[in-house]
Amino acid sequence: MARNEPLLSALKGTVLRLREAGGPCTDTSPHLTSLCQLLESILRKGLRQPAWAFRRWDYWRWLEQLPLGNGGRPTPLSISIQTVGSCQKVRMAQGRGRHFLRLALQGKMLPAAVQQLTQSPQLLEFYDPLSSILGNEELLEPFLSLLLVVTEMDFSLDLQNCSFLDESWLLPVCITYETVPCQVLGMVLRYVEGRVFVTEVLPESQAEVDEVVLAGDILDEINGHSLRNAYSGQAGALLQKLKGQPLSFRLLRWRWHDGRVYEPLLPYLKVLKEKEPHFQLQHGPRHRGQEESGQLHGGRLLYDLQYLGRTCIGKYGGKEVLDQAIPTVLEKHLALREVLFDVKEAEVLIRDKTSSKLLCRYPYPAISCVGRRRDSSRLFAFCVVASPESPDGSTFDCLVFAARSEQDCEEIVRSMAAGFKHTEGFV
Repeated sequence: MARNEPLLSALKGTVLRLREAGGPCTDTSPHLTSLCQLLESILRKGLRQPAWAFRRWDYWRWLEQLPLGNGGRPTPLSISIQTVGSCQKVRMAQGRGRHFLRLALQGKMLPAAVQQLTQSPQLLEFYDPLSSILGNEELLEPFLSLLLVVTEMDFSLDLQNCSFLDESWLLPVCITYETVPCQVLGMVLRYVEGRVFVTEVLPESQAEVDEVVLAGDILDEINGHSLRNAYSGQAGALLQKLKGQPLSFRLLRWRWHDGRVYEPLLPYLKVLKEKEPHFQLQHGPRHRGQEESGQLHGGRLLYDLQYLGRTCIGKYGGKEVLDQAIPTVLEKHLALREVLFDVKEAEVLIRDKTSSKLLCRYPYPAISCVGRRRDSSRLFAFCVVASPESPDGSTFDCLVFAARSEQDCEEIVRSMAAGFKHTEGFV
């Protein structure tokens, strides 16, 4: 008569709760972690340990020794084992075993793996028949039956989110961040025990404009290149290599689903705080204050300006011409025009304040300079290519504006200057 096995009873209850929940099981399903922990406990129960080894064996040891194909042809199971074995995000046997379990749940391969082991003469080399479930025929049968029930369920898991499986079954919130080619991304990085932390998102940078990355997040991948166990400077070197290309990051959030700090991060954050005492976790992207002037248009905050006019400045559009061009426009005493000024990621838009009609659009590659006179705190100007197709070469116009405050004027000039860096890859 088979002995009562608490692990199988607990597994049965968890499987029933998963079935009752219905729909595909995702990383946020409340019973997923319990299922994985029970499967791991069963695979570890009665696992033989060598007396001479300094490190304990885990169930990954027999998984990686399963046949790598059927008659020379790879199978889904053998491909999954090879995938786990070559994964750079997990390094320990515990992490590899856990990564395999997640792949096996999604690919419905766990019964096949257990059956291959039970048909192998090495079974008793790995498991004690008196204390294990896999080595006991009477317990193995109900276990396989439960695994077959699990294969009838659908799993939709983020299998790339595996960088913390060496340490925990608790997985971080993982997101993808894509951004345009740029010269200055604007993330300050710190390496802590092989993980790449964002310690600051620089003001006016592309990363701040995109409003995705937060201080405290971890860079897990850049364009598919893993940063797990990264050496100091590796992320920067990779970004330099990819300069001018669109970038795709996988980020691990410092904040978990419940809003608290992701628990496995706590030891890392303690070290990070020791290295950078002023470091603070960032709870959300920076936003312009409510007291600042401007109007909303399509969800964007626009600056409320006066357009004072423009003047032709010839074939040279450097910043040095602004000191003369601004007074030249003022001396014309042109009629003022109320406009809304939108400093976007790759261009500047100017709209009529009354009708919101788009008056002009200037991509940053068409703007040669931006600045203001020291004696005019609210005035600024920028130069644009006026006629690039003219027979005698390009000429430039200078456009002059008056902001509502010195603060707005300074912000606009800084934002446009940052825009040149954002779009340098396009020039």
